[in-house]
Amino acid sequence: MSELKRTPLYDLHVELGAKMVPFAGYEMPVQYPLGVMKEHLHTRAMAGLFDVSHMGQVIVPGEGAAEAFEALVPVSLMGLKEGRQRYAMFTDENGCILDDLMVANRGDHLFVVVNAACKENDIAHMRAHLESVEELTDRALLALQGPAAEGVLEALVPGTAKMRFMDVGVYHWNGAELWISRSGYTGEDGYEISVPADRAVEFARKLLADEAVEPIGLGARDSLRLEAGLCLYGHDIDTTTTPVEGNIAWAIQKVRRKGGEREGGFPGADRILSELENGPSRLRMGLRPEGRAPMREGVEIFAGPEGGDPIGRVTSGGFGPSIEAPMAMAYLPAGTEEGTTVYGEVRGKRLPAKVVPMPFRPATYKR
Repeated sequence: MSELKRTPLYDLHVELGAKMVPFAGYEMPVQYPLGVMKEHLHTRAMAGLFDVSHMGQVIVPGEGAAEAFEALVPVSLMGLKEGRQRYAMFTDENGCILDDLMVANRGDHLFVVVNAACKENDIAHMRAHLESVEELTDRALLALQGPAAEGVLEALVPGTAKMRFMDVGVYHWNGAELWISRSGYTGEDGYEISVPADRAVEFARKLLADEAVEPIGLGARDSLRLEAGLCLYGHDIDTTTTPVEGNIAWAIQKVRRKGGEREGGFPGADRILSELENGPSRLRMGLRPEGRAPMREGVEIFAGPEGGDPIGRVTSGGFGPSIEAPMAMAYLPAGTEEGTTVYGEVRGKRLPAKVVPMPFRPATYKR
């Protein structure tokens, strides 16, 4: 096994008592002494600070960057205004998802954030198709999430409170240039902050000095995003799922759909446009298992309490501290209606679960 990498905040995590685990090739904090449950609830009530420096940060320069990038994704980037960010996904020739990512228009370049586990492949993919791609290795990435995030950040970086969901901007703090977006992956209002690596610990300490802020690990990050109904690449979406099957077709603007001004022109367009028009055969859906036992990834779903073949499989599942109940996502036949009872096979027993809308808990983004 190759040696694990460390983010610029590694020593701070250890100092704060984090339990470190391997994740996407890095040593990352899975939890702190507070524990996963309390970290989750603190983020929902106040503000949580996450180290997401393992993710890839990339600059794609040039006036034609948006047009060139559109050949790799099914979303509209030419229509993305300066100072705004958009969720996107790389697709392959089969219309399946290579990775999901965030793309920001920063005037003379695009700023792209990709998942840690896909970082090398994504950068190679971009370099194979785009004229210029610059991977940034000298910046850390922090996420400050929760209802107190706005007040905490505004006190340090004036002007950030005015940002709306998916706004991006360049700000300054004690001589350090911060690239800030009002976004995150918890379902809460909050920010993602790209900071020079050599200033990351100093800035993180300043945020943590506010009594509203606690450090949060991967454990709570996962339960927070699951309550928010958000996909985790490699689990809920991957190279076997299309954006339509993954229930993220909301991210595909009309201009890239059939009859749109820039219809298609991305890998796998035939299949994706067909599924948008005619519907997929299966769809990622939310499940609320009855009782307290969670249905975790890999649990097979059946239509009835006994007999028959599986109709689907859980891709993410666990207990939701905020909803005080188990929750799961699963791929089920596309015609399955909300309110339908299905059965997950857990340790040889079939347990009932209800098909429900997502998110499991309403998002609180600042629109």
